[in-house]
Amino acid sequence: MLLTIPNVLNAEQVFHATEVLQAAEWVHGRVTAGHQSARAKDNMQLPEGGSAARELGEMILNALGQNALFISAALPLRVFPPLFNRYEGGQSFGTHVDNALRQIPGTGHRIRTDISATLFFAPPDSYDGGELIVEDTFGIHSVKLPAGHMVIYPASSLHHVKPVTRGARIASFFWIQSMVRDDSQRTLLFDLDTAIQHVNQITSESTASVRLTGVYHNLLRRWADA
Repeated sequence: MLLTIPNVLNAEQVFHATEVLQAAEWVHGRVTAGHQSARAKDNMQLPEGGSAARELGEMILNALGQNALFISAALPLRVFPPLFNRYEGGQSFGTHVDNALRQIPGTGHRIRTDISATLFFAPPDSYDGGELIVEDTFGIHSVKLPAGHMVIYPASSLHHVKPVTRGARIASFFWIQSMVRDDSQRTLLFDLDTAIQHVNQITSESTASVRLTGVYHNLLRRWADA
């Protein structure tokens, strides 16, 4: 499932993040690339342990914890601390698949990367190129979102970032380990949850909603690793 989640950050948060990112020190993005992706990756990145990445990462995690659409779609168990990248002057990221496991810096813990996420900070009209291209069984999707909006998609998908030929594309990227590792199962649960919310909005009669909610939780009980 590829899903756009609008307004993860509000205008004030985006403005603050932009100021922090403009003042930060950047390093080459290969510092966090795996063996395969290092050959395709050409961008700049905030150091993972730096104060800017920690501050903005905490802001993003707090926002996600209050975002009902994200929680419904991702069913998050663990979220990797957000990273930040910048593309400009023709930089791009060639076609690759994200690593299946990521070590959380400074800990002995790893997460399974079920879902990839990109949160945009630069307005789309401030740069040319930079589209995130995601390939799945339904075709090829091009993603370039307003500042503060986020896209999530299966981490198993082939994807790349097109060259930025004007301006700078600035974004946060990270991964989610879901309670439900299978994308098709997560999609069914998301569709069912959305239907339950719709039923609750259009009728005060509770029987159908209760039954649907029961089905949802029984499926979650069957599929989830909590």
